[in-house]
Amino acid sequence: MELQLPRGMRDFPPEEKILRDRVITLLKETFERYGFSPLETPVVERWEVLASKYAGGDEILKESFKLKDQGDRDLGLRYDLTTPLARFIGMNPMIKRPFKRYHIGTVYRDGPIKQGRYREFYQCDVDTVGVHSALSDAEFILISLDVFEKLGFKIEVRVNNRVLLRELAEAAQVPSELINSGILSIDKLEKIGAKGVREEMLAKGLSPQAADLWLSYLDVSGSNSEVLQAVQKIVPQSVGAKEMAALLNLLSNTESVRFAPSLARGLGYYTGTIFEVFSLDPPFGSAVAGGGRYDNLIADFIGSKDPFPAIGISFGLEPILELLKEREGFKKKTVAQVYVIPIGVTKEGLLIAQELRRAGIKVDLDLAGKGMRANFEYANAYEIPYVVIIGKKELEQGKVTLRDMKTGEEQQLKLGEVIEKFI
Repeated sequence: MELQLPRGMRDFPPEEKILRDRVITLLKETFERYGFSPLETPVVERWEVLASKYAGGDEILKESFKLKDQGDRDLGLRYDLTTPLARFIGMNPMIKRPFKRYHIGTVYRDGPIKQGRYREFYQCDVDTVGVHSALSDAEFILISLDVFEKLGFKIEVRVNNRVLLRELAEAAQVPSELINSGILSIDKLEKIGAKGVREEMLAKGLSPQAADLWLSYLDVSGSNSEVLQAVQKIVPQSVGAKEMAALLNLLSNTESVRFAPSLARGLGYYTGTIFEVFSLDPPFGSAVAGGGRYDNLIADFIGSKDPFPAIGISFGLEPILELLKEREGFKKKTVAQVYVIPIGVTKEGLLIAQELRRAGIKVDLDLAGKGMRANFEYANAYEIPYVVIIGKKELEQGKVTLRDMKTGEEQQLKLGEVIEKFI
C-alpha cells in the first residue's frame, strides 16, 4: 500500500494547524462582536440542491464531487457555503430576520490543481439575511477593517455598486443583453489590462464605441467624493450612485476605503454594493477578502415571492495564512506552555500537572521517564518555553524548579508563584 493523500488534499501538521486555528479564532471572535452567530451545515448535500440553477452555476457543477448513498440517492459535497445557507433559510422560512450568521468550514471542488488551489479548502463566510440598508453594507466593511487591523495588515477596501456599473454601461449604449458578459470582462481588468478587456468586449459583440465609452467611465481617479461627483455627472439620476453616497457617508471617517468604479466581481448574482479587500503591507497580488449584496439569490433559490435581501463577505484563509507565514513563520510547534518533568515522583508530577491545568495553563508531562537530558531535548525540539522539574528535594521544600528554556535560568518557586507567572 502506498501511503499518499488524494490529489488536492492536505495534512496540517501541528505547527501549521496552530497558526490556522489562531486566525480562525480571531475571525470567530470578530464576527461574534458584531452579533453574528455560528451556523454549521453538513458537508454532504442533496445533489438537486447543489445543481439548482440558482446555486453555483454550470462551471462549479463541473468541478463538484458527486456521490450516491446506499439508497441510490444522488448526493454531493458542498462547493461553497452560500448554497447551504440558502437551503437552510428555505427550510426555516419563519426565522427571525435579520438573520446574522457566520460559517467557517471546508468546501470541495474537483478542479485543476495548481499552486494555492486545492480540492479541499476552507471558506470563512459571514452574512446578513433579511435587511437592505447602507448600514448593513457598512458593517461588513468595518468587520474587514477590524480583522486585518488585529492581524497587523495595512489594507485597502475597494467598494463599488453593481447597479451603478450597469447604469454606466447603459449610458455607454451597451446593449442590455451584453452587460453581464461585459462585467465579467471588466472583472479581469487588473489581470489583462484595459486593452485586453476591450478586446474581450469586442469579441463578445460590443461595438468599439460602447466598449471605449464604458471603459472611460470606469477610469476615474481622485478622492471618494471627486469620483462620486464624476459618475453622477455621467448618470445624474443614478440609483447606484445614491447607494454609494449613503455608504461612503457612513464610512467617511475611514481612510482605508476607496470608491473604485471599475470593481466588478465576476459572480452574476450580485445586485448592489460590492467590495474587495487588498493587503498593502504585507503586499499580496490578489484580494484577501471580498463580497457584496445579493438580494435575489435566496428568494430565487427557494422559489419564494417574499424578498430575502442579503449581503456577505468571504475571507480568504489561505492568502491570509501565506502572508502570516512569510512575516513570522511558524512561531509555535506545540500548544504546550509548560513541560512537567517528575524525577522519581511520578504521582506527584501528575498532581502538579493537573494543578497547573486547572489554572488554565497548557501543560505537557513526561510520560516515559526519559531522564533530564532527553526531556530537555524534547522540550527544545517542540520549543516549549518553560519546564517544571519536580523531585524529592523539591517536594521536601514545598517548591518546584521552573526553568526558562530560552535563557536557561532556573528559579525555585512555590506552585502558586509559578501559576501567577502565567496568569
